[in-house]
Amino acid sequence: MPGLIDCHVHLISLGDGRAGDDLNLLPDEILTLQAAKNAKMHLQSGVTTVRDCGAKNQTTFMLRKSAEMGITVTPKLLLTGRPIAIVGGHLSYFGSPATGPDECRAEVRKLVKEGADFIKVTATGGSTRTSFRHHASFTKEELTAITDEVHKFDKHVVAHCASSEGIENALDAKVDTIVHCMHIERDGTFKYNKELTKRIVDQGVYVNPTLHAIRHQVWHLENLKNTKGLSEKEDIDYQSLIDIYSSHTKLVSRMKDEGVTLVAGSDSAWLNYKMGEFPHELEAMNSIGLSEMEVIKSATLDSARSCQIDAQTGSIEKNKLADIIIIDGDPTKDISAMWKINEVFKDGEIVTGNK
Repeated sequence: MPGLIDCHVHLISLGDGRAGDDLNLLPDEILTLQAAKNAKMHLQSGVTTVRDCGAKNQTTFMLRKSAEMGITVTPKLLLTGRPIAIVGGHLSYFGSPATGPDECRAEVRKLVKEGADFIKVTATGGSTRTSFRHHASFTKEELTAITDEVHKFDKHVVAHCASSEGIENALDAKVDTIVHCMHIERDGTFKYNKELTKRIVDQGVYVNPTLHAIRHQVWHLENLKNTKGLSEKEDIDYQSLIDIYSSHTKLVSRMKDEGVTLVAGSDSAWLNYKMGEFPHELEAMNSIGLSEMEVIKSATLDSARSCQIDAQTGSIEKNKLADIIIIDGDPTKDISAMWKINEVFKDGEIVTGNK
C-alpha cells in the first residue's frame, strides 16, 4: 500500500512527558539530534512523509540539511520551521511571535526565505503555560494577513484551533487545514457548532482531529493509577481527560458524518506520545466510525492533499514517487495490521525490513 503520511508531528519532542515550555529549554543541538532519531523511528514504522507542525529556531531546517547531505535518513520532510504565534501565546517560545498584520506578513516572508514548505499558526491558546487555551489568539485581520501572504507563495496554512472561536477566525481567514478543531466555548464547555462544520465542508478545509493525542494522556495516567497510584491533581486531570476525549470523539464523529474530510496526524512526540506509534491514531479514527478504507485514505491520499503533495505521493500510481510499504496482514479488514510493517520503500529505495 502507499507509504503513510503523518500530517502532524513535532520531531524535536522527546515523548517523555515534558511540556513544550520545558522542551524549549534544551539546546538546539540536542533537539536536532532528537529530531533525527524521531524521524528515523517514524520512517521505519511505515511513515514515508511527515508534516512537522512546529519546532524551535532552525532545528528542523538543520535536520533537512543533514538528510540532504546523507548524514541521516528521514521520511520526506514538510516543514514550517517555527510556528507563528502571538507574544506569550501557544508555541511562542519556539521563536516566531508576531503582533499586527505587518509583523505577521514579515514573519511569513522570513520563514519562506528560510525554507518553510507551509506555515503553521496557533489561532488559539494551547498547552503553553502563558497562553489562554480556549481563547482566540490572533485577530481576524492578523490571521488574514498570514494566510494572504502564504497563499501568495502557493503554500498552505495549518491552524491550531482549540476552540470554536479559533475555528471561526481560521475559516474567516481562509486557512487550509485545521488541527484539533475542538468545538469548545471560551469557558471550556463543549458545544457542537453545526454552522462551523458546514463552513468547513463548503470551504474544503481539511481537519486533523488528533484523537490519540488526548487518548494517550488518558492511557498514561491510567497506567500510573494501576502501578503507582495518582496524586489528587493527577486524578482530577485523569477524570477531566476522560471527559474531554469522550466529548471530542463524539463531535469529530458528527463532523465526519456531515462531510468533513478528516486527515490523519498524530501530534507525536508531544508529551508522552512517542514517535513510531502512528497506528494508535489510525485505530482511534476507526473507533469513532471511519471504515478501515476511510482510515487508510485519511493517512495516505487525503493527508497528501492536505499537505498539497498529492501529485507526487499518497497513492500508488504511474508517475508518482514509489513510497510503498509492505504489511503482514490486511488493514482493509483490520486496521491493527498497520503495526505489522515488513518493508518500507521511500522513492523506490528500501529503507527497512527484510531484503
